[in-house]
Amino acid sequence: MSDTVSITVTRQQGYQFLVDFGSAMPALNADLPAPLGQGAGPSPEHLLLAAVANCLGASLLFALQKYKQDPGTLSATATATIGRNEDKRLRVTGVDVALSLGKPAAELEHLERVLAQFEDFCTVTQSVRAGMDVRLSVSDATGQRLGG
Repeated sequence: MSDTVSITVTRQQGYQFLVDFGSAMPALNADLPAPLGQGAGPSPEHLLLAAVANCLGASLLFALQKYKQDPGTLSATATATIGRNEDKRLRVTGVDVALSLGKPAAELEHLERVLAQFEDFCTVTQSVRAGMDVRLSVSDATGQRLGG
């Protein structure tokens, strides 16, 4: 069985689009940065980064909660590398994601096991990886790098 998710984007003016997620969620204004747009909302690249970072954060939380572990504040920072392909067209050529746990690693049980499997739960990242490199790092509240 396969599920579907759909959104609708409608041009408002210039390069501004209204992203409609359906009646259950508020809409979002997206825009391209200058010189084409006005930067009045997140760009498509921002939305891609948000999707990857949110999915990885949620997947890590899911994997931790399977072991009844609470990571505290969990944050993710995603950075896109933009480059030109062989046809000189701009492309997102890679994504770096840094996940940070709100607690020291020593306070979280089964963390090694969680880190070994959580990425497999992330639908978006695994889908994006089929087309580009997505690099990940995970650190705890002390800044200790744990994996990725």
